[in-house]
Amino acid sequence: MNKPFIVAELSANHNQNLEIAKKSLIAIKKTGADAIKLQTYTPECLTLNSQDECFQINSGTLWDGKTLYELYKEAYMPWEWHNELFTLAKTLDIMIFSSPFSLKALEFLEKLDCPMYKIASFEITDTNLIYEVAKTQKPIIISTGIATQNEIEDALDRCKIAGNSNITLLKCTSSYPAPIQEANLLSMPELGNKYGVKYGLSDHTQGHLSAIIATSLGASMIEKHFILDKKLGGVDASFSLDKDEFEEMVQAINSTILALGEKEPKSTPEKMANQRRFARSLFVSKDIKKGQIITERNIQSIRPNNGLAPKYFNEILGKRAKKDLKFGKPLEMDDFS
Repeated sequence: MNKPFIVAELSANHNQNLEIAKKSLIAIKKTGADAIKLQTYTPECLTLNSQDECFQINSGTLWDGKTLYELYKEAYMPWEWHNELFTLAKTLDIMIFSSPFSLKALEFLEKLDCPMYKIASFEITDTNLIYEVAKTQKPIIISTGIATQNEIEDALDRCKIAGNSNITLLKCTSSYPAPIQEANLLSMPELGNKYGVKYGLSDHTQGHLSAIIATSLGASMIEKHFILDKKLGGVDASFSLDKDEFEEMVQAINSTILALGEKEPKSTPEKMANQRRFARSLFVSKDIKKGQIITERNIQSIRPNNGLAPKYFNEILGKRAKKDLKFGKPLEMDDFS
């Protein structure tokens, strides 16, 4: 089984501080992650600066009491940082890419030669944005958190029309943090089975158990929020892993892949013989004279694996020794007749 591509989502965990963002990239590289993901938007890309009731957040989230505009103003990454962060990632030899939330953001990221794009859960219904992203012919990751089957199909159709088949659908529970009982990870492989694309997990549960389970279910990508230090706080801190936790997750994923191994393990004859050394086989457990009958009292199935297989035990009983057989001798076919 192949190791999943591990993405560290920086999200809003830069706390609008460039030095924190840069230190985060350096720390992510050290965890063993494969890529860093940013989010490219301004509040105006996502919503209106309105106090009307429909723009208020009051649905039992971490962000209740804010308007959408206030939340995104607090969380967005200044665009003028992008070039410096992309350059730093290149120096660190780690992939960096982003989620564009508007056509303007896509155009901006194309100028930075962004190598891959992610469509966020709540943007899956924006088929025009998906089509324009797919037209770049770069790998496109689509999070399915809130999507109906029809919406997933609509998104995939737009990719198909754009001629882009390099698609990964991510299982996502769009709660922050997501309760473990709502992870429904068994539905993740169905994304691949049903739609014929790569599949993975965008994980908002706490800890890394879901990421390990997703790995065992064949996820090709694991995305998890990263924070340099939880003491920094911020809008995404509660469901993010700090640098030590993220590194622990990466190591656990690597160990999971090693443990899963292959459906048909390959082993050299020498290695197999060594592993089978202490299997049982038939031995002489009491001296047997030539012509003496072999009985349950003078042979025994014991370790190690030097004699005949134990399956011959009943077949041998009642036969006569062709020669003297000493205690501790492994039985062979020419020992009796």
